[in-house]
Amino acid sequence: MDRVQLVLLGLPILLFCSDVVTLFAPLPPSVPEPDHQSRPGPDAVQPGDPSAADASAQAEPQVDGPGSGTTVDLKFCASCSYRGTAMTMKRMLETSFPGIHVVLENYPPPFPKRALSKAVPLLQVGAMATLMAGDQIFPRFGMVPPPWYYSLRANRFGTMASIWLFGNFAQSFLQSSGAFEVYCNGQLVFSKLSEQRFPSELELQELIGNKIPNSQELISNKIPDSQVGENLEKDLVLDDDNGDDDAAIL
Repeated sequence: MDRVQLVLLGLPILLFCSDVVTLFAPLPPSVPEPDHQSRPGPDAVQPGDPSAADASAQAEPQVDGPGSGTTVDLKFCASCSYRGTAMTMKRMLETSFPGIHVVLENYPPPFPKRALSKAVPLLQVGAMATLMAGDQIFPRFGMVPPPWYYSLRANRFGTMASIWLFGNFAQSFLQSSGAFEVYCNGQLVFSKLSEQRFPSELELQELIGNKIPNSQELISNKIPDSQVGENLEKDLVLDDDNGDDDAAIL
């Protein structure tokens, strides 16, 4: 085999080995949580220190709002390019409900699809090896090479490229779940798998707001931009009227 054939045969084998290593690799160690009960350092402020009041005044206030204590899990299909939509929803929720905790997480496909996606590289390597060395493989099984084998081998490079492209397409399809699931404190509030659509920002804001107490007052107190523009126009008209009255008096 020449160098081109070696590259076309060795690249799928390398990718398959990397997938196997990733599949059976151990999980990374979890990051230890910081010890909140550690002893105060030398720069810590003592209770009787006169500078304690200044230090407390300069300390940044903690974020506390109607969303405090609420966790929203956005589980989406990472291989479907849904991360941008998830980031937009996260920013919207953090702005609408200060103090809320939004977690982004990948929603994996079912186990059969994941197992088949891992088998695609093996099938690619087997098909390419059969195409390159079918004259020796078929006789070992007591078989005569079929006619389609010779027709495919006549254009071996085009056939290998087709196997590579279709294999990658199948692997990408099997790795995608098409999910965009929204959980609020462990409860499912929206499912793209059931609705077959994405939630709008106003819809998701209302769904999360129904799970948070006293959040409807916060949403209702927010004046929309159109109302703000109308209020500004009314204020300008009143100012003009007051100016005309003052000029008439003078």
